[in-house]
Amino acid sequence: MNLKWWNKHNSLELLMITIGCAIYAFSLDMISIPNGLADGGLSGVTLIIRYFFHINPGISTLILNIPLIFIGFLYLGKRTMFYTLYGTVCLSVFLLFWAHQPFIKPLPFQHDLLISSLAAGVLSGLGIGLTFRYNGTTGGSDIMARVGQKKFGLSSGKGVLIMDYLVLFLSLSYLDFYHIMYSLIVSFLLARMIDLVQEGPNRAKALFIISDQYQEIAEEIDKNLDRGFTYLNAEGGFHNDEKKIIYLIIQPREVPQLKRMIEAVDSKAFVTVLNAHEVIGEGFSYQRKRYHVSFHK
Repeated sequence: MNLKWWNKHNSLELLMITIGCAIYAFSLDMISIPNGLADGGLSGVTLIIRYFFHINPGISTLILNIPLIFIGFLYLGKRTMFYTLYGTVCLSVFLLFWAHQPFIKPLPFQHDLLISSLAAGVLSGLGIGLTFRYNGTTGGSDIMARVGQKKFGLSSGKGVLIMDYLVLFLSLSYLDFYHIMYSLIVSFLLARMIDLVQEGPNRAKALFIISDQYQEIAEEIDKNLDRGFTYLNAEGGFHNDEKKIIYLIIQPREVPQLKRMIEAVDSKAFVTVLNAHEVIGEGFSYQRKRYHVSFHK
C-alpha cells in the first residue's frame, strides 16, 4: 500500500484507535466477563466460544475476523482496512493483556448487575466510538456496521445494536434470561455512546419557519436570541405564491423561548424542529460575533 498519504493526523488517528481498543478490551475483561454479562457482535461470539471451548477471546477474535476483513476490503477503502487490521490486532493484544496483567483486578460489581451493565455499556461505547470517530474499527461486527453506514446510511450505533441483539439471542445458550436482560442494557448504552462520541457533543436544533409575518419573526429572533438565520425562497403548493422560509440553528434550551416568540407574532406559523447532531461554525464550535440585522419593508 502506498503510504504517501501519511501525515501527523494519521498518527493521531492510530493513537486514538489504540486508546479506543484499550478501553473496549478493558470493559470486556474487567467488567463484562467477571460479571457474567454477554456482549454483542463478534465479541459476544468469542465469549460463547470461551464458555464452551475455553479459548481466549483475544485468539478467537483474530481467527474470526479473517473472513470479515475480506468483506471489508470489497466495500471500504484501503486506508480504512489498514486501520481495521490495526484495530483488530490492537483489540486482541489488549484482550490478552488485561486478562493476564497482575496489577488491576476485575472491578467488584458482582453484587450489582445494574451498575455492571451501566459501566460496561458506557466504557465499551466510549472505546468503540473513539475507534469509529478516527476512521478505524475493531474488526468483527464493526466492519459490517461501517459497511452498512457507507452503503445504506445506517448510523454506526444502530448497525452495531442490530447485530448485538442477534448475538445476545444466541448467548441464551449459556446465560440465563436474567443476565441477558442486563446485557441488553449494555448494548443499548453502547450504541448510544458510539453515536454520541462519533457525532460529537455539539448538538443543536434546526428549525424551518414558514409564516407571512416572516420579517417580524426574524426581527424577534435577531433581538432576543441573537442568532443568525437564512431566508430560503419557496413557493406555496396550493396558490403557487412566493414565500420566505426562515432557517436557523439554535441550542435546545432556546427552543421553548423561540416557540413563544413565534406564537406571539403569528399563531398560524408552520414550524419544523429537527435534530442537528453536529454543528460547526459561528456560535457553536467557536464564539459568535454579536451583530444585528437591519430589516426593511
